[in-house]
Amino acid sequence: MHLEIERKFLVTSDAWRAAAHAVLPMAQGYLNDQAAMARGDQRASVRVRVQGDGAWLNIKSRELGACRQEFEYAIPAQDARALFALCVCGRIEKRRHLVRHGAHLWEIDEFLGDNAGLVVAEIELGAVDEAFERPEWLGAEVTELPRYYNLALAARPYAHWRDDERAGPAGEQAMG
Repeated sequence: MHLEIERKFLVTSDAWRAAAHAVLPMAQGYLNDQAAMARGDQRASVRVRVQGDGAWLNIKSRELGACRQEFEYAIPAQDARALFALCVCGRIEKRRHLVRHGAHLWEIDEFLGDNAGLVVAEIELGAVDEAFERPEWLGAEVTELPRYYNLALAARPYAHWRDDERAGPAGEQAMG
């Protein structure tokens, strides 16, 4: 078992682009549905992801917040593409940009398709209270807001959000 400790933030500018050292196109879909998770009928999300020539099956516990159980297994890309046909809601397409800042690696997800206009920065930490250097382009934290979880974005994409939902906590606009 792996315990993932991840915090998620909006970004306030494109200043991170100059520091990006890699871009990873990816597509992912979910084999279970957001409504069942929200009701508590299911206790984990099940995701299939294709990234370049690789593919993974991922299971993540449904706890809200920065700390969740995560299990990830490499699978043949051909199997992953076949599993996309079994996904119950829309597919997530995004470009993940890797940015090193201070002692940490940031993953900046630039969403495409129905989620275009949403850009979210994620950082994985070794402990929930681990300190990290905040880049100047880092905006409001959205770790505790389920609408920013990829499963929720697959079920109800950013293009369908109301204006007040697009404004993060304290009215901060998500960078597009």
